[in-house]
Amino acid sequence: MTLNLLNLLSLTIWVPIIAGIVVLFAGKNDNLARFISILGAIAGFILSLIVYLQFDANFSGVQFEENYPWIQSLNIYYHLGVDGISMPFLLLNNFITVTVIIAGLKVIKSKVALYNSMFLLMTGFMSAVFCALDAMVFYVFFEAMLIPMYLIIGIWGSSNRVYAALKFFLYTLLGSLLMLVVLIYLYYVSSDTFEIFAFYKTPLTMLAQVLIFIAFFFAFAVKVPMWPVHTWLPDAHPEAPTGGSMVLAAITLKIGGYGILRFMLPIVPDAARALSGVMITLSLIAIVYIGFVSIVQKDMKRLVAYSSISHMGFVTLGSFLFVGQYLNTWALQGAIVQMISHGFVSAAMFMCIGVMYDRVHSRNIADYGGVATKMPIFAAFFMLFSMANSGLPGTSGFVGEFMVIMGSVQTKFIYAFFAATILIIGAAYTLWMYKRVVFGEVNNKHVASMSDVNFAEFIVLFLLAFAVIAMGVYPEMFVAKMQTGVKDLVMEVANTKLLIK
Repeated sequence: MTLNLLNLLSLTIWVPIIAGIVVLFAGKNDNLARFISILGAIAGFILSLIVYLQFDANFSGVQFEENYPWIQSLNIYYHLGVDGISMPFLLLNNFITVTVIIAGLKVIKSKVALYNSMFLLMTGFMSAVFCALDAMVFYVFFEAMLIPMYLIIGIWGSSNRVYAALKFFLYTLLGSLLMLVVLIYLYYVSSDTFEIFAFYKTPLTMLAQVLIFIAFFFAFAVKVPMWPVHTWLPDAHPEAPTGGSMVLAAITLKIGGYGILRFMLPIVPDAARALSGVMITLSLIAIVYIGFVSIVQKDMKRLVAYSSISHMGFVTLGSFLFVGQYLNTWALQGAIVQMISHGFVSAAMFMCIGVMYDRVHSRNIADYGGVATKMPIFAAFFMLFSMANSGLPGTSGFVGEFMVIMGSVQTKFIYAFFAATILIIGAAYTLWMYKRVVFGEVNNKHVASMSDVNFAEFIVLFLLAFAVIAMGVYPEMFVAKMQTGVKDLVMEVANTKLLIK
């Protein structure tokens, strides 16, 4: 395979991976490792930004396509391409990596080269997941990304990190093995090909569709994570380092939502329609029940982790409202926008908690109070992100949830009622946490000695604040790009794939 400057997707994937490998050779030279890591992360982001800017919003189908033989005897190809659905995630992935590398400059002092290398490798692997058009390429990188995250949690996490890392790994591995079985089955019924778009055209019996749907559910619902397969997330987030939590919430969860849109809905649309009521019910339970669970949390990271489950419930709600009887494009677009927005907001919330943890070494809400008197700049950023997490208009947190609620109204008002009501609960637990942490008297000597954000922290918080406000004020920057991808998905889901025997 010969790469040239036109192979933008391959460059976006492999530049961070190669940079990550090079960083490992920096060894104990921490400053060199940090320098190469920043260069690799910025290079990956610039390449993904070029893809975004050159992406033709009026073009139907995939763009920047690359197709090279990999394992020819099995008809497996290194086949890449992006459409209006996958392209925003490619940009989000590389943007978050830049913020994570900068955030770790001063904080990470042990095994710096290995730490930065893991994030760069994971960035390349996740970019490949979003670009893959061959199911085996998707699967290989889907599995590969588990290894860096497992090490990030297991090495740089908190006291219970090994348990959290193992639980994360086993939950995801079980679902992905079921997905592998399905991909092999689809290979044989699709004329011996792993091409994802070929799977779209393959007719299947209703029984086969239901079984495939269930297998995909365990593969992708664990990633989202949907209730009731969500229990690994509240354990993983508190134990992960700040950078690990940022990537886990901002990108890794989105692979689950992306898998639902890329695999579940278009490959088995008849089963998805038949089971949409069950999936909508599970989504509403996640939104409402987990929202109430968030209120009683005493650990800030656990609160935001449960908040993520509730917010991602809007993603699955929008996805299965769309695939139901009405082909609700409002709900579908809302689900995609919500994923992008949650990527920015959740990363920002975990960054804010990490900034405080680095100074006080506690995540307990009760150990804080009066932070605004010691860190006014930080308090202003934290307020913005808390408002975005509450769905304030003018921030990115409002846009996706509003679109999903609008789609819910078009389907059944009761869906919209439950989804909208929980926004009040979301504001309650987020702002209550903010009040107890930031306002009031300083009663802790560690809080009394806190200093405001340093330069690296300010850059990260500023970049995330810019993204949150820009998307909240002008969501069209993403919505316009995804229109043709949404239309293509509508066409695939609208056509039955049911094989009548």
